[in-house]
Amino acid sequence: MDKSYLITGITGFAGPHLANLLISQGHKVYGLIRCSNGREQDIRDIVPDSNFAKIKFIYGDFTRPEDMNNIFKENKFDGVFHLGAQSHPPTSFKDPTGTFEDNALGTIYLADAIAKYSPETRLMFCSTSEVYGKVEGSTREDFPLNPINPYGVSKAAADLYIRERAKSEGLKFFVTRAFSHTGPRRGQQFSISSDAYQIIRIAKGFQTPNIMVGKLESKRTIVDVRDCVAAYAELMNDKFVPGEAYNVGGDEIYSIGEVLNMMLELKGMNGKVTLVPDEKLIRRIGFGIQIPDSTKCRQATGWSPKIKVIDTLKDLLDYWDKKIQ
Repeated sequence: MDKSYLITGITGFAGPHLANLLISQGHKVYGLIRCSNGREQDIRDIVPDSNFAKIKFIYGDFTRPEDMNNIFKENKFDGVFHLGAQSHPPTSFKDPTGTFEDNALGTIYLADAIAKYSPETRLMFCSTSEVYGKVEGSTREDFPLNPINPYGVSKAAADLYIRERAKSEGLKFFVTRAFSHTGPRRGQQFSISSDAYQIIRIAKGFQTPNIMVGKLESKRTIVDVRDCVAAYAELMNDKFVPGEAYNVGGDEIYSIGEVLNMMLELKGMNGKVTLVPDEKLIRRIGFGIQIPDSTKCRQATGWSPKIKVIDTLKDLLDYWDKKIQ
């Protein structure tokens, strides 16, 4: 049966991809927008016109409890995908209070409104691997939360609240913890996408053949954003246990330097650019290799990543090629 879903953060990175997937499955999609200034038009770089016409936008701010109360008084959704957040760790050091207000308090206001006015609605809170902090080897959901930046702290607080509410109040809430993911629409301030952005600017003659880079030896697993949201949708389809968390991540480990070389090879630019270290692109507090153990999600849903990393990188480069004119 067709269901109705609200996506917060629909104008962000993963939100438009999730909207496309849900619409392709025949569901009704609503998108939460903070202001009515036309910002929703920005997702047309990912969402085709036929899908865009099917999205109903609702205006409100999840950091305002009165907005959340009004929305859930007036609307009934089968599920809510809460993707909205301040999601850039370096920015969280500059604005820890704003990050906490967005990610922790905003999530609390959203969850409380659902609990009061629509307690049958399922809620997926999009947490992050950053809540684990520095860990060695494969990381399971039962590992302690030990964040090492304000972004991770804000997400850990919301993560704990959502799981506590589900267990204490019997609400249909669950948590996903996505590990490193990329793909079309990833912001150019994030690693991998930053390199792709610069490669295309160089190819188009907008930038000298110098790529500003961070720590190239940093390693991570990578999953495509479209695979990531497929896991979210599968879990939402009554395959989650209320109050539980689910890791979502890829299988293959790459260094940032290896990924950069793959993209340079795709554009025929190997040996034609100079890599310039930039301290601003190096995290203040770095991680080891974050390796997700996503067995729990895979066993619950049958999900596994389908898109090869090389295809993700091709699509990311194509995305920037179309955006940069």
